[in-house]
Amino acid sequence: MNVTILDDYHDTLRTLPCFAKLADHKVTIWNDHVQDVDVLADRLKETEALVLIRERTKIRSPLLERLPRLRLISQRSVWPHIDIDACSQLGIVVSSDMHADTPSYATAELTWALILASMRQIPQQAAALKAGRWQIGVGTTLRGKTLGLYGWGRIARAVADYGRAFGMNVMVWARETSRERARQEGFAVAESKAAFFERSDVLSLHMRLVDATRHIVTAGDLARMKPTALLVNTSRAPLIEPGALVAALRAGRPGRAAVDVYEQEPLTDPADPLLLSPNVLATPHIGYVTREEYEIQFTDIFDQIVAFAAGTPTNVVNPDVLARMRP
Repeated sequence: MNVTILDDYHDTLRTLPCFAKLADHKVTIWNDHVQDVDVLADRLKETEALVLIRERTKIRSPLLERLPRLRLISQRSVWPHIDIDACSQLGIVVSSDMHADTPSYATAELTWALILASMRQIPQQAAALKAGRWQIGVGTTLRGKTLGLYGWGRIARAVADYGRAFGMNVMVWARETSRERARQEGFAVAESKAAFFERSDVLSLHMRLVDATRHIVTAGDLARMKPTALLVNTSRAPLIEPGALVAALRAGRPGRAAVDVYEQEPLTDPADPLLLSPNVLATPHIGYVTREEYEIQFTDIFDQIVAFAAGTPTNVVNPDVLARMRP
C-alpha cells in the first residue's frame, strides 16, 4: 500500500524499531505542517493509508472528497480532527486504538516537570542567571500542599503517585464512577466541584476532550482558586471555557498556570495573550513527544495498517463502513 505520514516534525518515525512493520509498503513522510486543502490534496493524491500523529492535521470532508485512493486512516487516541461521517460515506476505514490500558508516562512526567518548574520558578531563575542576575524570587515547596486532579484515568493516576512521593495531599474530582474508583484506590475525593477548585494548591486537568467535557472548566471555577494556586493543563485547551484562563490570570485567581495545549495548534504567534502572560509557563504540546512514547503509539498505528492490508481491520471507529470499503 501507499502509506503517507503527516507532521513528523523531526523525522523521528523512520528511526523507531516499529517502523520495520511497514517494510512491505511504500512510505512517504512529510516533516512540515500544512493545513491548506489544495496542498494536502496534491500530497495525498496517491495515498491509500494515511498515518496521523495525534490531532496535528484536520481531516475534513473537502479534503477527503479529493482523495479517491484513500482507504484507511490509522492513528491513536480520540478523533475530533477527523470527519468520521464523511469517511464512512466515502468508504474510508478509520482505525484508532484508544489505549485505555496503556499508561502515558511521558505526559505524566511532563505534567510533573511543569509543576516543579512553575512552583520553583526554574525557567525565570535560569534566564535571569544567564542575564547576570542572581536569585530573582522565592519559590514554593510542594510538600504538604494539595494536588487536585480533575479526571481519574491512567495519566492522572501516574501524576497522583508523583504527588504522593513528593509529600502532597492528593485530591480527586471527576465523574461519579471515576470518583468511586479513586476512593477504592485510596485517594481522597473532594466533596464538591466548588470545594475542589477552592482547596487545590496545584490543579491539573486530565480528561479526554469529548462533548461532555468541552468547556467543563468555567470562569466561575477558576475564580474560586487561590491567588497562590497553579493550574496545569497537559490535556486539551477546550476543556477550559474560551478566554477564561487569560482573564482569570489577569484577575489573579489562579496566580499562575502551566500549559502544553492550545485552542489553535501549532501556536506560532508570539503575541498570543497566553504566551505574553508573565505568570504562564508554556510548552508546545510535547506531553507525548518522547521516543519511548512514539514507539508505543506507532507500534499500534502500524499494526493497524498491517491488519488492514491483510484484510482484517482492527480498532475500527466507523464499523458500518466495513460493508462498503473502497476496493
